[in-house]
Amino acid sequence: MPFITNNQNAMFYECGFSCDNAIFFKNDKQSFFITDSRYTLEAKENIKDKNIEVITSSDLIADLIKVANNVKKIIFDPSQISIESYNKMSDTLDLSAESNFHQKLRVIKNDDEINLIKKSQELNKKAFKKFANFLSKNSLEGRSELFLNFKAKEILSKYGKYELSFEPITALNKNAAKPHALPSKDKLKKNDILLFDAGIKYKRYCSDMTRSAFFDGEIKFSKKQKMPKKIQKIYDIVLKSQELTIKKAKSGMKAKDIDFIARDYISKAGYGDYFTHSTGHGIGLDIHELPIISHRSEMIIEDGMIFSIEPGIYLDNEFGIRIEDLVLMKNGRAEIL
Repeated sequence: MPFITNNQNAMFYECGFSCDNAIFFKNDKQSFFITDSRYTLEAKENIKDKNIEVITSSDLIADLIKVANNVKKIIFDPSQISIESYNKMSDTLDLSAESNFHQKLRVIKNDDEINLIKKSQELNKKAFKKFANFLSKNSLEGRSELFLNFKAKEILSKYGKYELSFEPITALNKNAAKPHALPSKDKLKKNDILLFDAGIKYKRYCSDMTRSAFFDGEIKFSKKQKMPKKIQKIYDIVLKSQELTIKKAKSGMKAKDIDFIARDYISKAGYGDYFTHSTGHGIGLDIHELPIISHRSEMIIEDGMIFSIEPGIYLDNEFGIRIEDLVLMKNGRAEIL
């Protein structure tokens, strides 16, 4: 299947290198990494496959047309190619649009990818523990979410050693009712609820985890939490929903049926209107990959897929609870990473 991509993670997957100004063209027998002179030397040093030719270019599309002119039906992702670039290519090249085509190619993870994501999540869990220790051992009452977020990034990245999968979420109380809350000036105090959602990259592969925890001067990001009565009720519903979904998820199911397990439990508990996002998402080189575990997704779940299970309940101007883990589909069942 001939294709073109300018997506950095797709390029890296194909040849072990990427940069912010390149086009990768894969043909049946030979592939081409077309970039400008700023990146040529690094590309040649990192791309070991002899079937991939590095081309130095001052006009990426013109040089793409030269090597792809006679190729039939070249796949591209319309969400990644600008209209200007498409117009330049389409007069000459036989292009065929297919959304998310490269994520579909890599939706089943191989053993190496599985091990890299496992390692990434292992490092992420260690960072969660270090952040919890930091919150517990320092006098942080009165410090803002902005400050907590800053310190979380330091600890997650191991002071610059690792990149982050995404900007972490450190949301207190009513701010946690926003599923992707931005850090505010709200200040930490005893008896607060903290929603912490974060991940790091290990050799470019992402991790992701969310915990909701009670701060009584100390904090632990374990799933066992002791909270005030109303919050505890919501927490236990979310936790049970997550545990039930992980237990019942099976290879061969549609993604929407896995989403239904989590959504149905929360709805029967009376909080369906407050579960406002999908149950999960795939993860790999991108933080959000296929499969999407949503009520609309018809994708069949298979062994080798890795995705999050992250139900949540969000009560406006009060608090939000979300619990997230990554699972690997293995031998027909979901295994927590």
